[in-house]
Amino acid sequence: MNPQDPTGQARFRSITTMEDLREHLQWAIELEHATLPPYLTALYSLDPERNAHVVEVVSSVFVEEMIHLALVANLLNAVGGQPRVDTPRILSPHPRPMPHADPSMQLSLLPFGQEALTMFLRLEQPAHPGDPAEGDAYMTIGQFYDAIEKGLRHLCAELGEEKVFTGDPARQVAAGPFGHTGGRLSPVTDLASALSALEEIVEQGEGAARVDVWDGDMDMFHPQTKAVSHYYRFQELAQGRRYQPGDTPETGPTGETITVDRAGVRPMRPDPRLEDHPEGSAIRTAQQAFNIAYGKLLQLLEQAFNGNPAMLGVSVGTMYALKGQAQSLMSMSDGEGLTAGPTFDYVAPEDRG
Repeated sequence: MNPQDPTGQARFRSITTMEDLREHLQWAIELEHATLPPYLTALYSLDPERNAHVVEVVSSVFVEEMIHLALVANLLNAVGGQPRVDTPRILSPHPRPMPHADPSMQLSLLPFGQEALTMFLRLEQPAHPGDPAEGDAYMTIGQFYDAIEKGLRHLCAELGEEKVFTGDPARQVAAGPFGHTGGRLSPVTDLASALSALEEIVEQGEGAARVDVWDGDMDMFHPQTKAVSHYYRFQELAQGRRYQPGDTPETGPTGETITVDRAGVRPMRPDPRLEDHPEGSAIRTAQQAFNIAYGKLLQLLEQAFNGNPAMLGVSVGTMYALKGQAQSLMSMSDGEGLTAGPTFDYVAPEDRG
């Protein structure tokens, strides 16, 4: 693997100072958030009655990505940083690259379907055992988190844990609204809890130890069964079959079949843009209202991660309102047999009304 990205910067950029660590954890916040608009768009495009299982899969991944976002905020707070969520850099226009990733990791706003699945499988692609840690221009998310883990271990060995974990414990967010899910949202206060948080993030995406399809948790919709990691959940949808006990990455899923009702997907125009519609038009007005509501969600998350953890619960209510606005957009004709959709453009706080 070439250790250089196209700009000549080293992929294997190491984390050797506390400033490096805080910078990379902020990048991790931007990474985790970047997955949310594509997952939400695909989720909103699904008819929950005609595609109940697909809705379960995509919504479970979205919820766990929210947990990952909160875990990274806990990590950054634990090492004396300040998580930034309500900022223009976190919400670049689509299509867009994954923040600080290899250019092959591209993000678009798409209705659920083969193109969306291909994108999700690329985002959640597992690293291979032995793949190098990559602090920038990473090929997989797991390699990026490996670089953070290496940096954490190095700094704790060099400075001592008490010099690394200097953050106020009161800024940590706990399970709260996500207590019923398959993931674990726990406070981070020392190296052991930091490593546990990193493991939770990587295993939910890639599978346990990068050699298993299971992520070590129980399924949030079927608590009597083990959960499949994100990558393999999307493999189930792509191949039309569930994983069952005994299945491996090599065997693929051999369990019961899964049927996707293509007629139960709203045909949203890919990567919708405000500029496609004149000022004052019904679609553009609805898109602007959605963007304002999403900006308020970012504001709540920023407050939750910066000293007011109770706002995490409030943010969940805002997400339900967003769902209604997005589905209303996807019922509006945008010509050529397609519907409108949300644009996820950043709206400055002073413009949110």
